[in-house]
Amino acid sequence: MEVILLEKIANLGNLGDKVTIKNGYGRNFLIPQGKATAATKAKLAEFEARRAELESIASEKLFAASTRAAVLETLVVYIRHKAGEEGKLFGSIGTQNIADAITTAGVKIKKHEVRLPDGVIRHTGEYEIDINLHTDVIITMIINIVAED
Repeated sequence: MEVILLEKIANLGNLGDKVTIKNGYGRNFLIPQGKATAATKAKLAEFEARRAELESIASEKLFAASTRAAVLETLVVYIRHKAGEEGKLFGSIGTQNIADAITTAGVKIKKHEVRLPDGVIRHTGEYEIDINLHTDVIITMIINIVAED
């Protein structure tokens, strides 16, 4: 299936690129999410007419992500969680817990923007995590997991 990308997609292409993808990826994800459109002559002409509008939307999204990244780089986040004597957590800390902690600290983050290197955190300590705010804006942030008193 050939599609025209309406925004930059990581590991796929940039705005306006005509790419060949698997049918299910296009039908079930890219087209319903508004990230791509089928590559027909009519859709190609429609895309070229809207190209300037789509590029301005993409630059606004990039600017917003850069602004959020600047604020996130100055943040220090502590998450308090019940832990045993050796620092092993009762339960685990996942992307939702981290997103909630960062949102509480002042910057709205969704859980799908948090990238944990090992899936979940099971011990107290200091961890470097990636925050993927945009395809071009990925920052590394330090999260401190501390035991509750």
